[in-house]
Amino acid sequence: MTPPHAAPARWPALWFLLLALALGTTTGCALRRGAAPAAPAEDAPSPAFTLQVDAHDESLRAYLLRHLELQRFRHLPDLQASERERLATAAEGNARELLATLGYFSPAIRITTQPAPAPGALPAITVQVTPGARTQVARADITLEGPADDAQRAHRQAQIAGAWSLPPGTPFTQQGWDAAKAEGLRQLQARSYPTARIADSRADIAADPAQAHLSVRYATGPAYRLGALQVHGSTRYDPLGAERIARLPADADYSAALLLDAQQRLAASGYYDSVFLTLDTAAPDPQAAPVIAQVRDAPLQKLVLGAGLSTDSGARLSLDHTHNRLPGLGWRALSQVALDRTQQRLSSAWSGLPQANGWRWFASALLQREATGSYDVNSTRLRAGSTREDERITRSLYLQSDTASSQGPGAPPRSSALSLNHGWTARRFDQATAPTRGWGLALESGLGSTLHPRYDPFARLLLRWQGFVPLARVDLGENVQRRSRLALRLEGGAVLARKAADIPVTQLFLTGGDTTVRGYGYRSIAARDQAGTLYGGRYLAVGSLEWQRPVTLRGNRTDFESAVFIDAGAVADTPGALRARVGLGAGLRWRSPVGPLQADLAWGVQSHQLRLHLRLGFSF
Repeated sequence: MTPPHAAPARWPALWFLLLALALGTTTGCALRRGAAPAAPAEDAPSPAFTLQVDAHDESLRAYLLRHLELQRFRHLPDLQASERERLATAAEGNARELLATLGYFSPAIRITTQPAPAPGALPAITVQVTPGARTQVARADITLEGPADDAQRAHRQAQIAGAWSLPPGTPFTQQGWDAAKAEGLRQLQARSYPTARIADSRADIAADPAQAHLSVRYATGPAYRLGALQVHGSTRYDPLGAERIARLPADADYSAALLLDAQQRLAASGYYDSVFLTLDTAAPDPQAAPVIAQVRDAPLQKLVLGAGLSTDSGARLSLDHTHNRLPGLGWRALSQVALDRTQQRLSSAWSGLPQANGWRWFASALLQREATGSYDVNSTRLRAGSTREDERITRSLYLQSDTASSQGPGAPPRSSALSLNHGWTARRFDQATAPTRGWGLALESGLGSTLHPRYDPFARLLLRWQGFVPLARVDLGENVQRRSRLALRLEGGAVLARKAADIPVTQLFLTGGDTTVRGYGYRSIAARDQAGTLYGGRYLAVGSLEWQRPVTLRGNRTDFESAVFIDAGAVADTPGALRARVGLGAGLRWRSPVGPLQADLAWGVQSHQLRLHLRLGFSF
């Protein structure tokens, strides 16, 4: 049976092909790194001489050709022979300096000039290079000085030495030496020592036997601990609320990561248009240094008109209203009207500022009309409770009221329910918007009773897990590597109640679509009766396996990844009736600044349909 609102197969295939062609053209022409430079313009000056570099190592040859100062004078008009000889003589010192930055301190360099062999031909300058032995790091001495106790200083010194990027035995380069010193300083400044500096550094080079003895001395300065948060620039919102949203741990060791996390929480709160957090290192007591939050208030109210397009639900229009301080309550209210092909909804969510213990009160209301299986369902949902968001764990406890009325031949009777629910979500991803490693786990549980047409107790459980498993590294060129990975997803749910209980469909399960089982329409995988009628089921099982691999184009790295995947999902009223619906496909991923843009083409094995799925961003 064809699911409701199914998109014809030919259109997704055509859209996907056009998208792939457009992406291929873009990456081939605009996003390629390391592509050959464009041909010079026709009116560019003619070269005054040719430059040739002879070196046994092709990378050295390319490096010198790119950076020799002779290149600056090749197109100098009316260059005389005497001036060309002077430039050739000076090029030896320039070449030695360039080679020294790569660790070659005893090269043999021979520069020859040849006049033009015939009228109309160009004179030539040839640089012949024998680089000699490349200097290796023999020793790297790293010392810290400052007021810290000996044990703490030794611990941090060992940390920097353990992460040192120029250990003994590695080739010495000036760039690597500068980067290693800077990284050690960054490690100190990122935790406990924001005023650390490089007091002294030295690289002693012994041309024979081509060894480098490195030493760097860091002055740590005092260790800092976090004091009170001071909000500057806000006249509209309570500074105490900002302090509770930021959740900076009192009296903790200074950490740049702690300040960045707090800054992101304040920026995401909706109360401020801009936020910048800094530590007041000029404070008289480093053990209680104030944190300065420089903010710009967001408007008290905001109205946003939005439009979008989804392969699940087609064109979408929305109107969002935000009130950041409701009269009398002081709560924040987010209200929305949204219309699309499968769903029309009116919602409002209110939330208070966090209390001293981190919990905040919230309440929400939702009125919705939605295509659910073979029926159109009018439903309402009311929630009220409390929630707490820690660094990686979100908890919530709330009371929920549901009513649902289905329309269509053979529709189930109107039903309602009241339930007490608990939610718990842990996130251990390496990045919030585009993770490549880590996992997330979410558990929803509820106990309640139907209210209409009769009283029946029920329990509801939903468990979700998603993980990313790094695999082998893919060489993208230019010394850049990126890991391929497996993306795994599991979801399972159950509603336990008497068989005759009329559970509201809003408490039951349906699946299918962009974020669940690709190759099937939005919420088109459902329980079904003998006539093929689709409706919400009491049991849910979903699994997905996806291989994501970075893409190179003609040897150049890109921000694209390829993916192949298999999804499976099932919904039924009893565990024994679960029958998997399988989707197979492939797609492209673009690492955009706001998260991955995903384009997938999937074949539904049971539905016998080809579908395009588009999605922007990552959420768990």
